[in-house]
Amino acid sequence: MQASGIDIYLVPSDDPHLSEYTPAAYQRRSFLTNFGGSAGTAVIPSETVAAAAANGINDGSSTDAEAAPATPAFLWTDSRYWNEAGLQLDSSHWVLQKQGLPSTPSIATWIAQQAVRHYQETKQPLKVGMDPYVHSAAFPKELKAAFLDAQQGMMIDNDNNNDEQLDDQDGEEAEAEEVVLIGELVLVSENLVDAIWSDRPALPLSPFRVHPLDYAGVSWQDKVQRVREAMRQGGAAATTDAASVVSIKKKPPATLAVFCTLDDVAYLLNLRAQGDIYTAPVGIAYATVSMDQVCLYCDPAKIASPEVQQHLENVTLRPYDAIAEDIAAHCAASKRNRVWLDQSRSNYAICQAIPTTSTTLKQGQPPRQPQLLDGQNAIVPMKACKNRAELEGMRQAHIVDGAAMAEFMAWLEDTVVNQGRAVSEVEIDQQLTGCRAKQPGFLEVSFETIAGVGSNGAIIHYRAKDPSDLLKYLDTNNPILIDSGGQYTYGTTDVTRTWHFGTATPEFRDMYTRVLKGNIGLDSMVFPEHTTPGFVLDVFARKWLWEAGRDYGHGTGHGVGAALNVHEGPMSISPRWANKEILKKGMVISNEPGFYADGVYGVRIENLLEVRYVKDEDNIKAEEENAAAAAANKKDKEQLAANGDQSKKPKVAVPGEKKYLKFSKLTMIPIQKNLIIMDLMSKEELDWLDSYHEEVLAKVGPLLPKDSPAMTWLTKACAKIERT
Repeated sequence: MQASGIDIYLVPSDDPHLSEYTPAAYQRRSFLTNFGGSAGTAVIPSETVAAAAANGINDGSSTDAEAAPATPAFLWTDSRYWNEAGLQLDSSHWVLQKQGLPSTPSIATWIAQQAVRHYQETKQPLKVGMDPYVHSAAFPKELKAAFLDAQQGMMIDNDNNNDEQLDDQDGEEAEAEEVVLIGELVLVSENLVDAIWSDRPALPLSPFRVHPLDYAGVSWQDKVQRVREAMRQGGAAATTDAASVVSIKKKPPATLAVFCTLDDVAYLLNLRAQGDIYTAPVGIAYATVSMDQVCLYCDPAKIASPEVQQHLENVTLRPYDAIAEDIAAHCAASKRNRVWLDQSRSNYAICQAIPTTSTTLKQGQPPRQPQLLDGQNAIVPMKACKNRAELEGMRQAHIVDGAAMAEFMAWLEDTVVNQGRAVSEVEIDQQLTGCRAKQPGFLEVSFETIAGVGSNGAIIHYRAKDPSDLLKYLDTNNPILIDSGGQYTYGTTDVTRTWHFGTATPEFRDMYTRVLKGNIGLDSMVFPEHTTPGFVLDVFARKWLWEAGRDYGHGTGHGVGAALNVHEGPMSISPRWANKEILKKGMVISNEPGFYADGVYGVRIENLLEVRYVKDEDNIKAEEENAAAAAANKKDKEQLAANGDQSKKPKVAVPGEKKYLKFSKLTMIPIQKNLIIMDLMSKEELDWLDSYHEEVLAKVGPLLPKDSPAMTWLTKACAKIERT
């Protein structure tokens, strides 16, 4: 940092594709901090800046007003990881900033505060360093805005050494004069962490495999066609309806669409991989689509197999590092060329490849990029709304997952209750994964299993390790929270259950019942099509906890990919109303209310849900219309190509009668019944539970041997509730 003249250096969790889970080679923040959570950003100040910041902490201006190190570094992470980070960070070097608390400033705001202090002391801008390949394009804008906000009202010497109030300048003077910035962004060409990471792992080169059409449902060629239809409309949002393309707003046509996230690339080209990122079936690559070419940017070793080469016969392979250069060349070829790129899901270096305007701007104003069409890309909504084949694969994955869980639970209950042996969290993880591995099409877990006994269940993203001071053993005295999932060739699962094989405390049973009531409340919702974002429904999952003065700090639901990432956007169910993505037919989303008593226990009950129309005839009709529309658009494409006319717009579906949506359960795993306080449950809720267990038994039972321990356990777990 000193050699680069940097006052603060940022180390995020991200790789160049802004992945949630990253290859080992990009886990720089974990290497630096020893914090293993998947989300968080390390902020490392120089010694001078750190010493000043430490004074602020000890004066009580930070979220953690304990005695801070003399020259601290900082880690921002959200509520899912506060416990884990608090346990893993070395408090002699690091200060935890609890992101999301009202008293915790954002990273940009905090840096701007340091910039004010730094400028007042040195009359020099604070220099903030970052690797542009591992930050989204949104962050530099946020940081610059924070600098401008912070310096409002400051007395800053201009070039003539006259003190002026920046916000007192009249409009003409403000345009004529440059505004002195208190901070400056420094882009480093070589990541500074790599210089001290002597045993940094090599970048992975796991080969791609073809994702079969039986599971994908739509060929990559048809997906490209839909992308191009959206491009003609200037960056339009493609919908699940192949005939319907809704324009964001009138814009010039896009000539190049860029896909930076790994799941977008995998979905677009019907490719999957195993090994680049543990638990995610994606490979390291970029992709672009123009009107006459599809390019895949990856190492040649990833497409060495004859099957993959044949699958990608009409795709141009480009070197992985050529993506920015090619975007810049496309822009330079014509000023009329427009690049469609979602800056929030693309790294800053890629975005910088699009040239900025030559117009002189006031210092601090973001440069204009007239060749950039910034917005959600066409793949995101296509991927979110699963087609018939994808949904069938997801349903099948959850049925076999239920069979694996039945085998596992039969073993776990017998071991703990009948044999009286305490089982470690690590062994529980291994046994559960082993049961899943016996199922057809299993590839790997969909995320690292969370198996938390007792107080470890309150660590929302806990991972058991041996040896570890945190490792616990399950017996009949403590509950266990198990959040786990599998990646199958045809689908992705994610489920949480909380179990107790002994006598639970009244408080635990009360919280368990309220969490279950919240799960049922959300699951039972009926809501109108086209008008319901996830945050509208979130309250139904929290209602019963709120009545007891309790809550949980994470969202209630996240999207899930079809044989793809276990966390997928753009939709969510959360109290954070900023996400206004409408819930649509074909989406798969989790339902996972919880409660966490720090240092004591955690409760979470999670099912995955499919969004469907309430009326079965509407579901059938929608699938038929989509198939017909796809065929019609393909015919139109062939006719247009034959006529040399590419200007015709796709057909737009005509809105009909208002329809309503509901949730259909995908997860097929019983919920423990003897922890429920019956007096808190309504008849309708008990009916829901009986009906669910009847469905689980009917779907999972046929996969289990008749007299096996798994079948015996499943039959008992799915028995009707005894009501008084």
